[in-house]
Amino acid sequence: MALTPKKQTRLPGGILLIILCLLSLILMTVYSREGSTGPLHRAKAAVEVVTMPLKTAGSFLSSPFRALGNYLNNSAVDAQTVQDLQNQIERLQAELTRMEEYRQENERLLRLLELEDAYGLDAVGARVISASPDSWHRVITINKGSSAGIEVGMPVMSANGLIGQVESVSLFSSTVRLITDADSGVAVYIQESRAEGILSGSIDGVLYLNYIKLDVQVNPGDRVITSGTGGVYPKGIAVGEVLSVNYSKTDVYQTIVVRTYTRVSSFEEVLVIVGNESEVTLKAGSTDSGSG
Repeated sequence: MALTPKKQTRLPGGILLIILCLLSLILMTVYSREGSTGPLHRAKAAVEVVTMPLKTAGSFLSSPFRALGNYLNNSAVDAQTVQDLQNQIERLQAELTRMEEYRQENERLLRLLELEDAYGLDAVGARVISASPDSWHRVITINKGSSAGIEVGMPVMSANGLIGQVESVSLFSSTVRLITDADSGVAVYIQESRAEGILSGSIDGVLYLNYIKLDVQVNPGDRVITSGTGGVYPKGIAVGEVLSVNYSKTDVYQTIVVRTYTRVSSFEEVLVIVGNESEVTLKAGSTDSGSG
């Protein structure tokens, strides 16, 4: 005869939970009322002694992971801070560059105004907007035209001296042929000797002072000034200085190379001398004679 196994009786889950809660409440009440030497306190201390090595080991094993998390968090903050500072530095550098451009432009415009007053000229300020890359035609374009009273033939100056002559004009821009162009010619004299000649450009951009005879003493560094002959350019405007002097006994004239006081790449604003030729020549001539 087979024996049938006895069925184990199990308490319903709800009743078991109630029993455990009541037991916990009783233990908490006893724990809070008994002294520090009570059985529950002693049991708690014994459990802590037993589990302390496990806690220490767990803390030791988890410490690298906590340190890594802190490092990553701090690194993220530092990287963001560094990026913010870098962006601020770049903005300040851009602002500094912009302010430096304003300062330099201010200086150039001030020099142009001083030049206009020194020569007693009626002039219109203009900005250089382009330069011809073609070495055969040395011209620049400025942002002022007939609407500003500019006409063909008017002289053009930089803060350092004469640079060219208006060749063509539109309503809002003009083309200026530079004195270094091969088709350019300027009546000038050497300030030290007062000898007059014609300053001519060339294909390679070198300026030559022509028609100075061999008996005239010319030295490197002598200043070359517009003579006003022909009424195209005002008298007394600085052009450049003698760079070199060469000749042979069979030559009629000296070969004189002149270096301009200003280069195309070094000026951004110019003055266009306006008014008819007699007015301009009269003002510049009186200024030059007055300065001795």
